[in-house]
Amino acid sequence: MNTVSQVFNTTSRFLSPFLGNSDKTVVVGNHNLTIDEVVSVARYGAQVRITDNHDVLRGIQASCDYIQNAVETGTPIYGVTSGFGGMAHVVISGEQAANLQNNMMWFLKSGAGQRIPLADVRAAMLLRINSHLHGASGIRLELIQRMETFLNAGVTPYVYEFGSIGASGDLVPLSYITGALIGHDLSFKVDFQGEEMDAPTALCKLGLEPMQLLAKEALAMTNGTSVMTGIAANCVYDTKILLSLAMGAHALAIQGLNGTNQSFHPFIHQLKPHSGQKWAAKQMLNLLAGSRLIRDELDGSHNYRDKHLIQDRYSLRCLPQYMGPVVDGIEQIQRQIEVEINSATDNPLIDVENQASLHGGNFLGQYVGVGMDQLRYYIGLLAKHLDVQIALLVAAEFNNGLPPCLVGNRERTVNMGLKGLQVAGNSIMPLLTFYGNSITDRFPTHAEQFNQNINSQGFASANLARRSVEIFQQYMAIALMFGVQAVDLRTYIMAGDYDARACLSPATAQLYTAVREIVGQPPTKSQPYIWNDCEQSLDKHIALIAADIASGGGIVQAVNDILSSLK
Repeated sequence: MNTVSQVFNTTSRFLSPFLGNSDKTVVVGNHNLTIDEVVSVARYGAQVRITDNHDVLRGIQASCDYIQNAVETGTPIYGVTSGFGGMAHVVISGEQAANLQNNMMWFLKSGAGQRIPLADVRAAMLLRINSHLHGASGIRLELIQRMETFLNAGVTPYVYEFGSIGASGDLVPLSYITGALIGHDLSFKVDFQGEEMDAPTALCKLGLEPMQLLAKEALAMTNGTSVMTGIAANCVYDTKILLSLAMGAHALAIQGLNGTNQSFHPFIHQLKPHSGQKWAAKQMLNLLAGSRLIRDELDGSHNYRDKHLIQDRYSLRCLPQYMGPVVDGIEQIQRQIEVEINSATDNPLIDVENQASLHGGNFLGQYVGVGMDQLRYYIGLLAKHLDVQIALLVAAEFNNGLPPCLVGNRERTVNMGLKGLQVAGNSIMPLLTFYGNSITDRFPTHAEQFNQNINSQGFASANLARRSVEIFQQYMAIALMFGVQAVDLRTYIMAGDYDARACLSPATAQLYTAVREIVGQPPTKSQPYIWNDCEQSLDKHIALIAADIASGGGIVQAVNDILSSLK
């Protein structure tokens, strides 16, 4: 399997119920975490275990010892024996070093807006553990272990959607996690297995005592890209699934339009060998293999029809060339996010071996911000492409013999078919392309006394990416509904009945069946998916399909089974 195929071989092995019912355990600190592992913890309750590797544990203690010695000797270290940011010239005595850290929880407690999803906070805690296990942060193992305990017990701090500019890391969001971990005050709230409660009460239920932070510990906890990166990891995972579903939806549309498979011939793509383009062409050939609804022209023949074009329109014929950059781009984003997942991202970092503290900027979330800007842009491109296919399907002038608006029962003259559904899709697609605009290049240059005079907006970009994913899941539901109706109507033209399973390619028949099951309408020979307008509520169908996609249900499993079988 080539690299691109490996990236998009999203499996369903993590689709276990939430909160600790997964039999998977993710060991942190002995290998590089993957996005799949992050999602398994964040969403599906995989247990977390900090490595027992003695070298790792000794490194953590050694960095703590370095900080303690620096405090005792008055060694100048940013944020330990100095103030923060633009006030780094303020000298902090050894006696005030711990107070400086505990006070940080108060002045950073300034989040606004809605609470972000619990899965994103869980991902952030896992990544904070991973960052600190590098042994460069000067933080106690006990505090790291509290995040392990919270994750395994299903206790998740509440974090808000506004408050980070992604420069000195996710300062404000991470302060809410830290304040909850130590039981700093009653005003820090958590979700305790579905119940809201204050952090001190949660600690009591867990059998833990409130903690006071020591020198550097608040800075180590709040300096870092863990929240934006946790959100980004979940978004990349979802976008990979949506890309797979987009390929499936295109395969349904091509069959509904009686398109050709010739445009995906390997000879064409060997002569323009971008990896994503070749992947898309190969996947589409396999998705269409065995279909009775397409024009099988891989032998170089041209099934010319007098009143129709000799070749397909661009949205079909150029699919690999259009999808290729999206495939390659998402692969690159995944690599960058996985590097960020496995990085130490606070400041200063402790070089224990050379007994030095080094001031730098690993907390800047530029890779996350740029990556999530690009991810939203690619989502917009995916939606735009599907929107064109839908437009072809509903237009009798271009759909090769299907009824206008894919009307099912044409004997009932008041039937308007999927006219309203297309309008609904049209309302979503421009929003997704709008969300594709960048925010990383729009940072304020005056933040925090001009100390943070460049910043990534990575947290904002990741939150926008989450919203793009959620919207695209709704749009994908609409695209799949069009695909199912179209192949039913094409099957009637080709075979005289409406049960498309006998005519579809075996691969897309799985996806078709999964969609039909989710909306509670199994295929029949006598009627297509939508027969009369008045017999179903399309909005309910959209909601059911979108919810199934978001939860990784039957539709996702069907398309994953298809694509994972393609080598």
